[in-house]
This record gives sequence, C-alpha cells and structure tokens, in this order.
Amino acid sequence: MQDLAPLVVTIGTGPLSLEAVHAVAYGGAKVVLAPSVGERLRAARGVVERSLERGEAVYGLTTGLGAAVDTRLAADQIAAFQQRAVRARAVGVGPCLTRAEVRALLLARLAGLARGASGISPHFAGTISDMLNAGLHPQVRRIGSLGEADLSSLAQLFLPLAGEGEAEFGGRVLPGPEAMRAAGIALPEFGPKDGLALLNANAESVGLAALALHEMRLALEALTAAGALSLEAYRANLSPIAADLVSLRPVPSQVSGSNRLRILLAGSDLFEPGAARRVQDPLSFRCLAPVNGAALAAWEAARDLVEIELNGAADSPAVCGGGMASTVNFDTTALALALEGLGLAAAHAATVSAFRTVKLMSPASSDLPRFLTRHGGTHAGFATTQKTASALEAEIRRLAQPFGPMTMPVADGVEDYAPMTPRIVEKTADIARHLLRLAAIELAVAAEAVDLREGIRLGAGTGLAHGFVRRHVARLDDDRPMGREYEALAARLGAGELAAVLGSLPA
Repeated sequence: MQDLAPLVVTIGTGPLSLEAVHAVAYGGAKVVLAPSVGERLRAARGVVERSLERGEAVYGLTTGLGAAVDTRLAADQIAAFQQRAVRARAVGVGPCLTRAEVRALLLARLAGLARGASGISPHFAGTISDMLNAGLHPQVRRIGSLGEADLSSLAQLFLPLAGEGEAEFGGRVLPGPEAMRAAGIALPEFGPKDGLALLNANAESVGLAALALHEMRLALEALTAAGALSLEAYRANLSPIAADLVSLRPVPSQVSGSNRLRILLAGSDLFEPGAARRVQDPLSFRCLAPVNGAALAAWEAARDLVEIELNGAADSPAVCGGGMASTVNFDTTALALALEGLGLAAAHAATVSAFRTVKLMSPASSDLPRFLTRHGGTHAGFATTQKTASALEAEIRRLAQPFGPMTMPVADGVEDYAPMTPRIVEKTADIARHLLRLAAIELAVAAEAVDLREGIRLGAGTGLAHGFVRRHVARLDDDRPMGREYEALAARLGAGELAAVLGSLPA
C-alpha cells in the first residue's frame, strides 16, 4: 500500500521512518526541529564543556583521531583541529551522489545529532536544517567510506560549513562558501568536538539504505502482483496457498505470502473446482508464496535495523549519564548482513519471476501460443523479451553475491575491520531497480497471456494489476520496440503507482 508522504518532517517528536526520509529526499518535505532537540543539545554541550574544563583525556576532544589517538591536543589547538578534521577526511572519489541521496544523508545525520549524544554545538543542527529547507546540496563523491563511520562522505557533506567544497544551489554548482551565502545560511563557528560530531556516524549507509529499502519494497510488492497475475494467466492450481494446507507448516513468511496472494486473487475463477489446468505446476508458480514471502520478511528485518539506525546515536565518544565515553555504535555489521540477506532473498524472487515469464511463452508448458503471438513464426512476439528477463535475473544474482568484510587494515592498523556497508547499500539499490524492471516485464507478459485466455474471471487484485498494465502498455499484436515500454512501466512501479492502485485492497 502506498504511504502518504508527509509535507513536514519534525525531528525530535517521534521515530523517523523510511517514508519520512523518502519524503524529504524526493518530495521536498520541510524539516522542523522540535523544541526538545535544542534542550538536549544544550545539555549535552554542557557535558563537553565541563569535560574540557577538567582537562580530561577524551578521544577527538583533547586527543587526535584514529592512529593519532596518542597525540594530546593543546588547548589553543582544539577548535582549529575540528575544522581540519573535516577538511582532511574529504577524500571521496568517483561519481557524485544525486540530489535526493545528499538530502537523505543530511536528514540522517541531523536525526542522529538530535539525540543529543554527540555533544555538538547546538547551532549546527539549525544550520543542517536550513540547508535542507533552502535546497542547498553539497557535492559528495561515492567512494571512500568502509562502513565503520562514513567519515569521507560526511566530511564532503559538511565541507561547505568549513568554508570548503562545492554545493548545488538554485540549479548551479558553486564553491561551498558562495553557495552558503547565496542560500542565506551563515557559516557556523567550529568549537571543541564539533568536527568529529559531524563526521563520526553512518549517515551515508543509513540514509541511502532508507531510500533503497523504499524502492525495494515497491519492487517486491510489484513482483508479487506480477506473480499473482501469472498464476491467473497460467491457470495454476491454487491449493498451495490454501490457508488450511499452509497451516500444516506455518512458516511465518509463507503464511503472510499466501495471505497476500489470496487477497490479490480473491474472486478469481481459479478458486472454482476444476479451473486449474493441472494438478501440480512448475515450482516457479507453486513456490511464489514462500519465495516472495521470505523476501518480504527479509525486507522487514532490514527495515527494522535501518529505522533503529535512523533513530539512534552512532557517536563515539558519546555523551551519556553526565559523562563521555567511547562506543562502537558506529559499527554497521548487523545492517550490512541484513541487507546481504535481503539481496539474496530478492535474487530468489527474481529467479522464479524470470522462469514464470519464460514458461508463459511456451506452448508445451502453458498451452498458449508460442511467445504469446497469434501470428505464429512470422512475428517475434515476446521471444526476445526472454533475453532481457534472463539478463536482469543474472545481474541480480551477481549483485546478490555477499561482499564480505574488509580485510585490509588502515589507520596504522587501528582500523583492521570494516563491514563495507556503503557498497552493500549501493548494490541493494541496484537490485531493487532491476527487480522493478523484471516486475514490469512479468506484468506485461502475464497481461498478454491473460488476454489470450479470453473469458476468464480475474481476482480483485489481479484485475487491478491487469488494468494498470493495459493503461500504460497496449497489447502486443504487431511487433514493436518494447524496451522503452518496460522501462517506463518500471518507473511507474518505482513511483508507487501500482501500489496506489492496489491500496484499496484489504491489508
């Protein structure tokens, strides 16, 4: 079901959701800081200032960073050190993040700072909020973070605050300070710990994971609707989704997957005795519920972790209980593994989708015309669409291969492990985009197969899915270039249009 995007996202009054991140990143939702945020930030800042007055040894406050933790900073070096920390870590290379991705980073870091554990000077939260609301987007290159705090990405994100870098504002890329002036945002003054507080978090991994999961959910829901329409087109036996039979081994993801298919197919004549063409269908049809149900369960597990990260404090050292102490809250191993599991689950869903698509075109399997064309061998029909489906399925399987932990120690051996979460997030987003394309293809093929059946009665959800396809993709009678139509349909799926159409169904 499509979520209604909020027009205003308030930080500090409740949990931040995937939908809120998407609304700020893509929908232009405004960001507001609750009054309680300022109170928390001022209280935490007091802890930092008192620690400094006492002359305590605190990582990143009175010491250097990384391997330089053994270097004690003189009092007159501390403020300048924080600004240098941002400049020195802006070492990213490769293509720049998109405007929406940069907005997701800014929001994710703002949400983390709002928890009050960083000890940052309170005015920085207002500055970041102003950047989002003014539409000022720093240039951030993709490659440089290993996933144990996204230092390189966040350094680039906040270079304009240090009078460096570049940012897009008003449709132009400007030097960072010039963009800040054009947006009417004053450069903030850096004090003790401020640079480290901006950097020491995982806003790239978390912010981009939120966007990837938003797209992945739409892809998996579209793929399930496509699978249900394929069941109609194939005239499949629906006994595998019968509630009493599923209850004999009630795996939760299979139960939920079967429930969703029964909702999509409610009212279909396939539930009538003798409607199915055979007693037992190929596994790509029979196993739709457990395979797609498992993928959606993996998505839910990943979503839960992303929302914990969005609403947590990854800072180290962190302000807690009136003091400051080192943490490992910046470690994203759990998130990396959840996303790896989601990628593998999505690959399973992709494989059975591609197989269903091919089998619908085979007379020996479906009893339908070869390649779903009534013209026989003089027309190609959907023949070469099989190659595109196969290519997408293969690419998804490749991307789903686990990345694994980093084994090359850096920072003079101090940082000898990293989960590589940013790269895992990136490939998760790629998998979601390919799944949308595969769902578009299966929907178009299944809709054609349904039309060739003639006289069948579709279910409530499958009827809506069929109508959605036909509003955007005409029947394939004479051969025509279909690639652009598949891509356009995938874009509509990614925009949540099918989810909105199916939103009238029971949950």
